[in-house]
Amino acid sequence: MKQQNSFTNEKGALYLVPTPIGNLEDMTFRAVRILQEADVVAAEDTRQTMKLFHHFDISSPLVSYHEHNKTMSGPKLIEEVKAGKNVALVSDAGMPAISDPGQELVREAINENLPVISLPGANAALTSLVASGLSTEAFQFIGFLPRQSKRRRERLEQLKKLDATLLFYESPHRIKEALEAMLNVFGNRKITICRELTKRYEEYQRGTLEEAMTWCETGKIKGEFCLVVEGANDIEEQEQWWERLTILEHVNHYIDAEKSSKDAIKLVAVERKIPKREVYAIYHQE
Repeated sequence: MKQQNSFTNEKGALYLVPTPIGNLEDMTFRAVRILQEADVVAAEDTRQTMKLFHHFDISSPLVSYHEHNKTMSGPKLIEEVKAGKNVALVSDAGMPAISDPGQELVREAINENLPVISLPGANAALTSLVASGLSTEAFQFIGFLPRQSKRRRERLEQLKKLDATLLFYESPHRIKEALEAMLNVFGNRKITICRELTKRYEEYQRGTLEEAMTWCETGKIKGEFCLVVEGANDIEEQEQWWERLTILEHVNHYIDAEKSSKDAIKLVAVERKIPKREVYAIYHQE
């Protein structure tokens, strides 16, 4: 085991500093102080972080660390900590290292036996969960689903039997496709759609996946979304995910998942508890 004594070392440290997800009043006193005292602040988007700096009168040196420069910027930041400097890592909003490359910097710092100190603060997923009305006893953060429809469906298939509440991030450009895929794979579960958290136009939509699809046609599809989806309730729910599909759609679902038509027909017959020849006839339109 590697032991870290966060506040008794005389070395530099990597500080993970959460920033507001919308409302600047959610910035903590400690977070402001750490950013003011840091030798270097590494930001996902320096332009976004500079707005925060101006608001809280922070003048620490600012460098960029993001997905496209992490292989060059990361080692330099590690060297700064090794030299005894305090490096603060921030993302554009919320906790660093959640759905951004900060996790790799954390891993490298730990590999080098450097202190990693995380500050508590704003997080969109947990903020959404506790206000969703869905179970908080067990939950799993998923983040963004794959963009490709096939990979998105495969990921949802992996998750459909979990009884934990599921937390997703989604962009306004892909939310319709994500909700449709969830409905097809999960069935008509409960969902809470959270939009523009802590901001002026904060909004919660609570209902079912079918209702969510209807809302998508008339609702405000703007801003960033967090989707809180009910977990699998029981065996019956897990087995009946396909109920809203026709037999042909059911077969094509498995074919899209790279099953042969023969295997797909067999699976559909077993799941629906009907003769295989009936499925075969519908698929081949006999």
